[in-house]
Amino acid sequence: MANAGGGPRGVAARAGGWSAQHRWAAVGIWVLFVLLAMVAGSAAGQVELKESDQLKGETTQAARITEEAGIEEPAGESVLVQARNGTAKATDAEFRQAVDAVIKAVGGTGEVTGVKSPYDTKSISRDGRSALVQFDVRGDPETAGERIEPVLNAVAKVQEEHKELRIEEIGGASMNKTFDDAFGDDFQQAELLAVPIALGILLVAFGALVAALLPVLLAITAIMATMGLMGLASHLMPMGDSASSVMLLVGLAVGVDYCLFYLRREREEREAGRDGRTAIMIAAATSGRAVVVSGVTVCVAMAGMLFTGIGEFKSMGLASLIVVAVAMVGSVTVLPALLSLLGHRVEKGRIPFLNRAKRGASGPDGGSRVWSRVLGGVLKRPLVSLVVAAGALVAIALPAVGMKTQNFTLDQEFGDSLPIVATYQRVNEAFPGGTDPAEVVVKADDINAAPVKQAIADFRERAVSSGASRGPVEVVMHDAQNLAFVYVPLVGGSDQDKAGKSLDILRNEVRPATLGKVDGVEAPISGQVAGSKDFNDQLTGAVTPVFAFVVVFAFVLMLLSFRSLTIAITSIVLNLLSVGAAYGILTAVFQHGWGASLVGAEGVGAIIAWLPLFLFVILFGLSMDYHVFVVSRIREAKLAGRGTREAITHGVVTTAGVVTSAAVIMVAVFAIFGTLSMQSMKQMGVGLAAAVLIDATIIRGVLLPAIMALLGERNWYFPKWLRWLPDLTHDEPVLPPTQAVPGTRHDDDRPDPVRV
Repeated sequence: MANAGGGPRGVAARAGGWSAQHRWAAVGIWVLFVLLAMVAGSAAGQVELKESDQLKGETTQAARITEEAGIEEPAGESVLVQARNGTAKATDAEFRQAVDAVIKAVGGTGEVTGVKSPYDTKSISRDGRSALVQFDVRGDPETAGERIEPVLNAVAKVQEEHKELRIEEIGGASMNKTFDDAFGDDFQQAELLAVPIALGILLVAFGALVAALLPVLLAITAIMATMGLMGLASHLMPMGDSASSVMLLVGLAVGVDYCLFYLRREREEREAGRDGRTAIMIAAATSGRAVVVSGVTVCVAMAGMLFTGIGEFKSMGLASLIVVAVAMVGSVTVLPALLSLLGHRVEKGRIPFLNRAKRGASGPDGGSRVWSRVLGGVLKRPLVSLVVAAGALVAIALPAVGMKTQNFTLDQEFGDSLPIVATYQRVNEAFPGGTDPAEVVVKADDINAAPVKQAIADFRERAVSSGASRGPVEVVMHDAQNLAFVYVPLVGGSDQDKAGKSLDILRNEVRPATLGKVDGVEAPISGQVAGSKDFNDQLTGAVTPVFAFVVVFAFVLMLLSFRSLTIAITSIVLNLLSVGAAYGILTAVFQHGWGASLVGAEGVGAIIAWLPLFLFVILFGLSMDYHVFVVSRIREAKLAGRGTREAITHGVVTTAGVVTSAAVIMVAVFAIFGTLSMQSMKQMGVGLAAAVLIDATIIRGVLLPAIMALLGERNWYFPKWLRWLPDLTHDEPVLPPTQAVPGTRHDDDRPDPVRV
């Protein structure tokens, strides 16, 4: 595995060689790096993503004005008092007694402030059967859910005393508490289950405990280091709530994959009769190189999220990029050192019945007997295989043509699994837009100046007369900060389309005719509906640059790494086909409801807005793991003198076991998230699991070999006009089965304590 100059040529080969030679130093450096990253991250602390960092546009402008003024809007809550029959009215004495009891009960908890009677605020429904008691939760709105329980208990007690009425609380704090209680444990359990599931699958794949523990150990240490580095990075780019969860998923996936690829190759070389160091060096130059190519490609894909301009996406992208880079470095440095230290002890803890089963399933080249048969059929009729497989994937992808994306309302996200969802629906029916009003942040040099006050009054009047709102439009003044907050219940309520039209009337008609005529006044309009619209607008605008960035850079990396225009093009096409099939499955199941009951889902009529772009980036990156690994093995066999079809057979069959194991781990981990009750998480889990399954079977096992068989020698086409590009192939000569690296030992079953 040495070049003419006597030293390894590739980065991975050099790193593996040094680590195997200085194994204790390599392990020590890795452990020190992980510890330093964790300590530094803990000392620096993590900067959380603020609302003003999330988006561009009016929503961010409103958040920035509010933050700069030092105003922290309290968490608002409402209690619905509603007649259960058609005769009771809010004007009835018994109804009034219940409202007074609610006001007294919530006020008596000491946890709320600004309790308002519906008779003072005119918060009575048009049919007179419902009323809203409104108040704010004291203290930090971010932690209001932790203090809301006494208030909920007080409201529940009033309900017990007035059973003839429906008395229910809803608001940001109560919803957060309900969701945390219902789903917080689910998320934690899902994350905790991921590691033992991965370990169990690796035990089956390797048939030995030590070999199975190594990939999990690498993934966990990479995740630990990344958690620390995220704290440091957050001072440059604040981290959102989802960044850690996505980082954990991606880190576990790539950490296990990279180690799996490397370890499987090292074991294969040992089984071919090579000594330990030679096996490690071959694994470093082949699988190690594939890990580097794959890792850089995945990092590029994750970097695509930075181009969205959306704070949550940017933090997820950065966290994922860091964990992939850390896992990649660990795979080509500390892993060879550990393999050198362990020697044949990597086979400790062998499980006899698993090893017998694996030997029974082995085919040519030590590969999978099942995949050998499948591949035999594919290579016998490559054109038929290509047409059938590609046709099937195109058919699966077709529903995606009509994909509809939107941010989910509460009832879409949780269905009828929680009582608070029914409360949300009842409040929206009685008070359309009342619980999620548009919020106009009015900033002026003098908020009490006559022209400004008149403009606010005109805005209130026109908001109702224009048909955008039915009122009441509430104004809260902050004289010291020269700010005013105008709350406008939107006609349309929880109906995103109708509420969006009402928002457009406010922004494009009402505001220009009133507040827009006063010099020096800023009046951005935010709120839930506005935030959803601004998010969707920005996401739509980001699709093209993100897709272009990821596809172009992935193409260039594949071109430079394999020195083949054909390989680069087919890689992109196959990955896009895989993503398209995932989109089609999502649309069919969750939008149209086809087979939704099979995954415990409801056809909600749409896909959560952030998922298509997120899936594209994640899948495009992760699918490169398999593709680079398989194509690298085919190319290696081709350079060793095998014919194209023989090289394809060797590459696919010998990698089938590790690709299948890696895919099963990913599918199992992603499927855990598909079991959660939240529709958005269910969509993410099902989409990722389905795409990985398709990618590891139909794409890599059928389409890739069929296309390469049809292309033959054209697989390696590299036009003369591109030969000026840098050569990143770093090909290493393949040694005969029992040949060792010059100058190395053969008897390393018990590694030399001084030199390998």
